[in-house]
Amino acid sequence: MKSWLITGVQVLFFVVIAQIADVIVQWLGFPVPGSIVGIGMLFALLKCKIIRLEWIELGSQWLLAEMLLFFIPAFVGIIDYKSLLADHGIAIVVIIAISLLAVMICSGFIGQQLSARKERQVE
Repeated sequence: MKSWLITGVQVLFFVVIAQIADVIVQWLGFPVPGSIVGIGMLFALLKCKIIRLEWIELGSQWLLAEMLLFFIPAFVGIIDYKSLLADHGIAIVVIIAISLLAVMICSGFIGQQLSARKERQVE
């Protein structure tokens, strides 16, 4: 029960960061989504050691484990755009495939770099 409460508080922290980032974007008129500003804020808080990774680890692990659920509403919303899919379905699939490939390559490269850096630190 205690771990669920801690996880809930940590997830609430992420929601608060996202809301603050959205307000900042609207207030300053940034041409980027609030979620990107929120990620930058969270990175800065972690890097400056204002918050520690242990303080948000359970919440972030839960959000990552349940990430697929957050895409279901967006996927279901595609039903409203049947004509768009009929006209440009192949192009959309190609773009998604290229994007997927780019993310996989970048993630693999970053993972290799982090793993190599960690091995150098251990030695």
